Parts: sequence; C-alpha cells; structure tokens
Amino acid sequence: MLEALPLGRFHHQRLDLKRWFPTFLSSHKTLFTVLWIAAFASVFVWQRNIVDGFSIFRRAPARAMPKLRPVAFNLTEFGAVGDGVTLNTEAFEKAVLAISKLGKKGGGQLNVPPGRWLTAPFNLTSHMTLFLAEDAEMLGIQDEKYWTLMPPLPSYGYGREHHGPRYGSLIHGQNLKDIVITGHNGTINGQGQTWWKKYRQKLLNNTRGPLVQIMWSSDILISNITLRDSPFWTLHPYDCKNITVRNVTILAPVLEAPNTDGIDPDSCEDMVIEDCYISVGDDGIAIKSGWDQYGISYGRPSKNILIRNLVVRSMVSAGVSIGSEMSGGVSNVTVENLLVWSSRRAVRIKTAPGRGGYVRQITYRNLTFDNVRVGIVIKTDYNEHPDEGYDRKALPVLEDISFTSVHGQGVRVPVRIHGSEEIPVRNVTFRDMSVGLTYKKKHIFQCAFVQGRVIGTIFPAPCENLDRYDEQGKLVNHSASQNMTDIDYDF
Repeated sequence: MLEALPLGRFHHQRLDLKRWFPTFLSSHKTLFTVLWIAAFASVFVWQRNIVDGFSIFRRAPARAMPKLRPVAFNLTEFGAVGDGVTLNTEAFEKAVLAISKLGKKGGGQLNVPPGRWLTAPFNLTSHMTLFLAEDAEMLGIQDEKYWTLMPPLPSYGYGREHHGPRYGSLIHGQNLKDIVITGHNGTINGQGQTWWKKYRQKLLNNTRGPLVQIMWSSDILISNITLRDSPFWTLHPYDCKNITVRNVTILAPVLEAPNTDGIDPDSCEDMVIEDCYISVGDDGIAIKSGWDQYGISYGRPSKNILIRNLVVRSMVSAGVSIGSEMSGGVSNVTVENLLVWSSRRAVRIKTAPGRGGYVRQITYRNLTFDNVRVGIVIKTDYNEHPDEGYDRKALPVLEDISFTSVHGQGVRVPVRIHGSEEIPVRNVTFRDMSVGLTYKKKHIFQCAFVQGRVIGTIFPAPCENLDRYDEQGKLVNHSASQNMTDIDYDF
C-alpha cells in the first residue's frame, strides 16, 4: 500500500522544484550537455532498432546473404573449414566447377560465410557471383609453391620483375563473362607480408602475383568488399571491357609494401571506379596499357574510364596515376571528386622515350589535396624499360589535359609539369585552382616544354609557359616561353 504524501511536504517540494528548475535551465553549458546526450542516445536507439531492435548486451545476428543468382551454394557444402588453418582450395575449386555447369540457367552464387578461409589460388568461371559475408575473410596461403606460374603478360615482354613465368593471382579469371565479386564487406586478404620481405631480400625468381586478376573478360562487377595486403598489384583487370568497381576498400601498409597498387586498369575500356577508399604502398590507381615495344605491338589502349568519389592515400607514389606503362595508349579518362591526403603525390602522368603510345583527352575535376608533397605531376623521363630492345625513337604524345576546380592545403609543390624537347606537353588547361602552400618559395608552379592556358585567376601564380585568359575566355596574354624550363626537385 502506497503511503500518502502530506500536503505540506508536497507543497514544500514543489516550491523547491520551482526554485531549482530555472537555475538549472540558466546554465547554458549544462543544458547543451543534456541535449547533446539525449540526441546521441536517440540516434543510438534509432540505429539499433533498424538493425535488430534495441539491445545493449547482444550483437545483432549476421545479415542473411541475398540470393543474386538462380542457384546459391555455401562454401561449407564442399567441405570447407573456416578456421584460418585448413587449406580450402579444393572446396573453392569444387564450388566453381558446380557453378560452371549452370551458365545456361543464369549461373550460380558461392556464399563465403563468416570465418577465416585459407586458400591457394583458384579460378573463377563465367556467370558467377562470389559473395563474402560480413566477417568472412579469405586468406591467401603464404607459401609460394602453392601459387601457379603463368606466362608473362603479352604486353609486358619477358616479365615485369623477372624474365620468365610470373605467379598468378589468388583469385583469377580468363576469357570470362558476367563476373560478380561482392558481399557484406567481407575481406580478401593476400597476406602479402612474406612476399614483400622476400622481394626486398631478392629471394624470389618470378614476378609476384596480384590479389585479383581478371583477363580478356567482360561484364565485371566488384563491389562492397575489402581487398588487403596483396603480394603485388591488388586488383588488375587486363584487356577487359565493361568493368565496375564500387564501394571497395583497398588496404596495404603505406610503407614497406612494395608495388601494392590499388587498382590497375590495364588495356581496359568502358570502366567505372567509384565510391572507394584506397590506402596502399604504391599508386592508389594506375592506368596502364603495356610496356614499351611489347605494349606497342599488343596495341590495346585503355579508354573510356571514369574515376569518381574516391579517398586515396599513397605515401610512396601517387593517388591516381596514368602510366608509366602506357604504350598502347590511354584516352578519354575523367577523374572527379577525388581527395588525396597525406601522400607523396596526388595525380601523376608518367612516361618516357621508348614508350610510344599517347595520353590524351584526360579530364581532372574537383580535386582536393590535403598534406601532399606534390599535387599535379607530368613526368616524361620515367626511364624504366623491360630490356634493351626498346625503340628510343618511340616517343609518346601527351595532349588535351585539363584541370578544373583544384583545391587543398599543406601542399609543397602544387604543379610540376616536366615536358621535354622530345616529349612536349600540349594543350593543358587550368581553371579554378587555389591550393594552400607549406613553402612560400617562388618557383612552386613548375613547368618545362608545356603549351596551354590558364583561364581566370588561379593560386599560386602559374608558370610563364602558359597563355592567360580571363573568365570569359578572352586572351589576355600569349606566352612566348613555352619551352622555358623551371623545374626544381630540391623541394
């Protein structure tokens, strides 16, 4: 039975409340704190309700893997064990074989459930979806004796790092159609640490393999997964068409992880890379098309490539590169809405005498540099060659390159365009550029053998090689110093 509260006592407490409440509200700091906590708690409750109802002490169950093909298999059906120790190559191969028989029925899906699934390299098949659940991690075996040796890529001659056969990729595919690698942000982990160490110690006799390599294929979608610690290049589509890479995270140590490029489109066309985060030990993205005389002979350009909405970090190389292996040509590339942070370079085009080919119709738009040593780089003396058989008279053509809306802070050298008498850079355009500097030296917009224009006012002041136009596109000053050289690598 509840005890009745005496009227006098109730009246006294009500008066105390009246005195206390205005005092409490008068404290802005206290009020702000209470409101902030309430807002945070409401968002927390809302998010948990969306997932699985509010529960502080238990974790929401794993999301069900959607069925994206007429037939779906679970990796465990083929005897796989996700303990991080059992070798599951045979299970993957059996699953792929089962899916290969379903092509006329729309293909099949292989679900990789939560767990750590150790495997040696294996091949995909057409009309296949590889789906990695949340907390699923595929692990590449570190012993190179399990990695298949393959012939050198035809556009690279006798080998990229060593003459002779090269190691294949952990996940490989050739002459395929309709390939999907996706999931609930599961991970494919190349466990590249052993490979990097042996490479530095010169203990490998063959070129290292990529993490994922798909060759001579079309209609490829890679989305909603994490790729990490590749032995070599991470994602390498080679001579492929119609490729989409979306919502992918690519990771490797930013130092001491040699040649772990993020995505290397190589002689590819009709490709979109969007909404990705990349932090690796070499170029975040490097568009390629073959190496010197072998790339010229193979003759397959990279073209029609859209790169957008990326955050990239590269302490060793550049956020987004074209080349240096570009001998088949690179054209019609757009890079937009790109943030490069804490990196050595932001965007770079690199080539050399002997490459041949061309880089043209390249558009950069909405670039942001945050704490980057050199923002924009065009380099024409990247003298690394497959052998002595290259043609020194095979000179690349660099032309029709535009930079619009370039901003940032903490940049040491915003622009370094190093053309040469042999390889001038033609028809370069800058518009709407304002980059905060870490060094207030005079020669920080560096040029050599460059022809082009600046439209409107940009900061820092451009080099004298470029024509000046006002915002309406009217010529203000024609440059007579296109061959002027003002390159300083000392800062």
